[in-house]
Amino acid sequence: MQKKNDRLTRTTRGLLIGAVAVGALAIPVAPAMAQPFTAPSGGGSSIQATPVASSTGQAAANAAQSKVGSPYVWGATGPNSFDCSGLVQWAYKQAGKSVPRTSYDQAASGTPVAKSNLQPGDVVAFYGADHVGIYIGNGSVVHAPTEGENVKVSPVDAMPFSGASRY
Repeated sequence: MQKKNDRLTRTTRGLLIGAVAVGALAIPVAPAMAQPFTAPSGGGSSIQATPVASSTGQAAANAAQSKVGSPYVWGATGPNSFDCSGLVQWAYKQAGKSVPRTSYDQAASGTPVAKSNLQPGDVVAFYGADHVGIYIGNGSVVHAPTEGENVKVSPVDAMPFSGASRY
């Protein structure tokens, strides 16, 4: 009976340690400067610093914006027509970064970003990740909407926000 209890104790301890280790690895780590911060200056006043888009993110946002007016074609990945995830993948390729092909994979990859911390280049998911676009700043996203429409800029709030990722 003692052997069985010892084995059970070791197994329980091993599972507990494993769960703690996995839990620690699953905690997302926010990128540096994910939120504005105030740094003290010498004269009693303070300086407000706001995070800026990464050069890769800004380049992807610029590339996507350059395709405004291009037709939506389901399954198209550019350079002359796009579906939503094809536009995101193409824009990031122009910026020198590889991202997944589908909207679901694009939404699930990268570093999660809160809507309040969006920066140009962040991949924004809508409708439960059925649709994606690239945040370009000032509350706007560039996206390839649907059949019969062209790549366009829309307010982020024009569609049901599901999440965002930073690459």
